[in-house]
Amino acid sequence: MPVIAAPTAPTHELGTTRFTSLATPSRGSSETSVWQVEIEPGTPATLHRLTREELFVVLEGEARVRIGGIEQTAGVGDAIAVPADEPFEIVAASTSTLRMICCMPVGGQAVMEDGAPFTPPWAL
Repeated sequence: MPVIAAPTAPTHELGTTRFTSLATPSRGSSETSVWQVEIEPGTPATLHRLTREELFVVLEGEARVRIGGIEQTAGVGDAIAVPADEPFEIVAASTSTLRMICCMPVGGQAVMEDGAPFTPPWAL
């Protein structure tokens, strides 16, 4: 299936953050999961790490990113590369919604601060 039609609405919501699965194994991809994430201003960050590298591309808004204790800001068109096993967090850095495209190899998991693994349902 070379073209995977875009969903008409977000597929998952966690508080004020919305995830839209774009290309995932359940939607027809086999090696890479791609989704859109929208983070509302004021949404608190969730410190976690990943078992695989994850890439974000900022489409709208501005992101404040902390990776391995280093804080930076990313704007429209910037890519954020989060290495595996590095603690990180991302928040909306302006008064507008932060919208990003995210890519991660299939099978990647998040590991929360308490050590519990989490398989993002928007990546399945």
